[in-house]
Amino acid sequence: MRYIKTKIVALILLCSTITFAQQTPAKKQTKTIAITGATAHIGNGNVIDHSLIIFENGKITTVVDATVAKIDLTGMDIIDAKGKHVYPGFIIPNTALGLVEIDAVRATDDDREVGDYNPHIRSVIAYNTESKVVESMRPNGVLIGQITPRGSRIAGSSSIVQFDAWNWEDAIIKADDGIHMNWPNNFSRGRWWLGEDPGLKPNKKYTKQVTELQDYINQSKAYNNGNKSIKNLPLEAMQGLFNGSKRLYINVDDEKGITDAINFCKENTIKSMVIVGGREAYKIAKFVKQNNVPVLLQRVHLRPSNTDDDYDLPFKLAKILVDEGVLVALEGTGQMERMNARNLPFYAGTTVAYGLTKEQALQLITLNTAKILGIDAKYGSLTEGKNATLFISEGDALDMRTNILTHAFIDGREISLESHQTKLWKRYSEKYKTQD
Repeated sequence: MRYIKTKIVALILLCSTITFAQQTPAKKQTKTIAITGATAHIGNGNVIDHSLIIFENGKITTVVDATVAKIDLTGMDIIDAKGKHVYPGFIIPNTALGLVEIDAVRATDDDREVGDYNPHIRSVIAYNTESKVVESMRPNGVLIGQITPRGSRIAGSSSIVQFDAWNWEDAIIKADDGIHMNWPNNFSRGRWWLGEDPGLKPNKKYTKQVTELQDYINQSKAYNNGNKSIKNLPLEAMQGLFNGSKRLYINVDDEKGITDAINFCKENTIKSMVIVGGREAYKIAKFVKQNNVPVLLQRVHLRPSNTDDDYDLPFKLAKILVDEGVLVALEGTGQMERMNARNLPFYAGTTVAYGLTKEQALQLITLNTAKILGIDAKYGSLTEGKNATLFISEGDALDMRTNILTHAFIDGREISLESHQTKLWKRYSEKYKTQD
């Protein structure tokens, strides 16, 4: 990633004089906490109406129905959550959160690198834990994210972080979990500003671009099977795709592109791949399922892309794929993606209006995401033995009217729900209260 030291130092000094830093990260859990009476949405499809959840040393130790289990809570900090709801922390995959703060200020923009093939670029070292945008995720229950680079054919490596940390080293849950590839487009649009027809037309370079990808894979295999006498960081970074230690996330939307990408991975013995975007995955859902390929589905709140698409296709895509047995989670790339990442639970809520149950929709942003990212052993559900990353809401967390958090925990640490936005809301609500 770029290091523009002078500009960054100047920006930090400027911001320190006119703004407040992010909330101080919470201290390690020291006392056992019990949440009583809440409706617990486990994240795996199950619900406990009157639950008792206990966690200590950052781990969930008990998740039971409080009406049938009798447990001595002496010495614990007790949170009475009767009438409220408790959820696993939501997870936003494939996000540039923390890599760009202000689009118009170049010194705060570090989400991509020059060059076409950058598998060795680690996005996490540019991740800004002091980001006000990241801070604003937490009041909606979005507590974990996969920080992902943008641009170029192979954009780089992502890492998974939690959203309450002093620095990127403290934030890491899983470092360098996968490499992100942008599959060539089968079609392109004319450049209207040059007088070209703005409609879709075949990409005449498609075959050449796929061949170039194949050549790069061949080079990577040859290098990693050789003696490596001359160090090549980009080719060395590809090794994880062949031994299964990294996933290959392929950004591709069209039917032919998805088919070609899956076959490409099979032919090159890439052990684990994920389709990102997948706008036309529903057309070949059975093929996707047969090959056990999960999908990080495009942002739900979009307009249809093609003139012959159903008007509500983006809203019901998740339902179609889930019904076919595809492992689906939701991502949020697109226009103003970092700001809109906080709307992740409401994307899931929209899928309920178009056929999924609330618990199925919840899985799209909790356990399913954790499985796809490879962190489900510790996150994604309210399960004994997993990390206590969860929150309490006054109502339905998938509904923007009722998702009002009262408590949130990351690895058992109770985190602040204050943000720049909440401070402004309190400030101006008090102003208007004093007016006649």
